[in-house]
Amino acid sequence: MVYSNKRRFVAGAVCPRCSEMDKLVVYSEDGKDYRECVACGYKDEMHFKPAARELETRVNQTEEDKRDAVQVINILPFGKTDH
Repeated sequence: MVYSNKRRFVAGAVCPRCSEMDKLVVYSEDGKDYRECVACGYKDEMHFKPAARELETRVNQTEEDKRDAVQVINILPFGKTDH
């Protein structure tokens, strides 16, 4: 359930039947979510897909993940060898 029992208008929403703008309300009833047009009476149960797993990016990684991905390369000064 996403919506409350209280009917709320959705700004900018267009009715799929009558194409009127700003006439759709959303609400929850008996554990189901609905949208309804107050102009023409269109009513539809809304089904939401389960949330997809967020793709991993550099922005949503933890600091530990970032540290694991760091590669350290030691460069010796020119002419010196480590024997």
